[in-house]
Amino acid sequence: MTILVLNAGSSSLKWKLYQTGTQTLLASGLIEGIGEKTATIHLDTTGLHQKQETTVSSHQEAFKHLFEAFTTHNIVDINTLSGVGHRVVHGGEMFNRPTIITAETLKVLKTLNALAPLHNPANILGIETVMQYAPHLTNIAIFDTAFHQSMPEVAYRYALPERLYEEEEIRRYGFHGTSHKYVAQQAASLLNKPLETLKLITLHLGNGASACAINAGESVDTSMGFTPLEGLVMGTRSGDLDPAILNYLTQNCNMSADDVTKLLNKESGLKGLCGDNDMRTIIKKAENHNKKAQLALDIFVYRIKKYIGAYMAVLGGVDAIVFTGGIGEHAPLVRSKVIEGLENLFGFHLDHKANTQNTAPFIHLKSSPVALLVIETNEELQIALETAEKLVKP
Repeated sequence: MTILVLNAGSSSLKWKLYQTGTQTLLASGLIEGIGEKTATIHLDTTGLHQKQETTVSSHQEAFKHLFEAFTTHNIVDINTLSGVGHRVVHGGEMFNRPTIITAETLKVLKTLNALAPLHNPANILGIETVMQYAPHLTNIAIFDTAFHQSMPEVAYRYALPERLYEEEEIRRYGFHGTSHKYVAQQAASLLNKPLETLKLITLHLGNGASACAINAGESVDTSMGFTPLEGLVMGTRSGDLDPAILNYLTQNCNMSADDVTKLLNKESGLKGLCGDNDMRTIIKKAENHNKKAQLALDIFVYRIKKYIGAYMAVLGGVDAIVFTGGIGEHAPLVRSKVIEGLENLFGFHLDHKANTQNTAPFIHLKSSPVALLVIETNEELQIALETAEKLVKP
């Protein structure tokens, strides 16, 4: 099947085109700056890398540019597309699997906008635009939260009055689900074992970061919660903190609720600790004896170790630790520091040479009881595969 994968943001449109039978990436692109004075259109396909600056006033115009590029560069006839897979950040409790979007399901989906106000409205706008521009195409939503809907109630409920769960749906949802699901499947393939027999801890480490405990292919716990703010230290997000801090900031630091939200999401995490949220820069600064950078690196690693320990207890052991995401895939120092000190306790034995070479998926010694893997995530491919499966089995 030929599947178009879309990730619509408030001012951007990221896309990839896949042939799912062979899992071949046919083309990809990005339109950024939608609605701004200048927009940039990126297009990558076989033998072609194109970058164009223009004006794109709306998402409708962005799709016009996209479909015109398909024709101009002989990429694909949109009438032959099998379907369109849309990344949607939040599915709440209602959407726990790939869903064909109809006018009715779209109405229901819009009721979840309050749960992800920065993401879901833009995702929905992408769906609506495709429905208007190419009404013959089947649109399927793939939810970041869906994979974590298998968590037991003991893991997803907060210790808050029940009415807040029943009436306001306040609970742990988890995110990065598409990535965690993809690398778990890849880990099983690399280990040549059925996914249903494995206990895995997957670490999606990037500017956004989350950990996931996976038992027999199902998420049983994850570090992100009601929003993507909870859990690990991230590029600009604080991760776990005492909730009483929020009240303290509003009462004693002359901050509004919006100020606090911005602080915790945009000005905290690695950036708050050392002024930079790029792990590559932080590592270089730490190597040059910058104390703030070193502290930021150490806190980032320390939080990951705490979650590994917690998820070892949840799972009752583990068969493999999987590193993925921009940092997880490309920062050997972070991986080595995460494993350091856990060798005798948990049986993690890092092959330092393989880890430093940054080329092989296996970075553990042959004697290690627990596999240590580096797997490149591919959320877009996972969306394409789930979209194709849904088209076959609606």
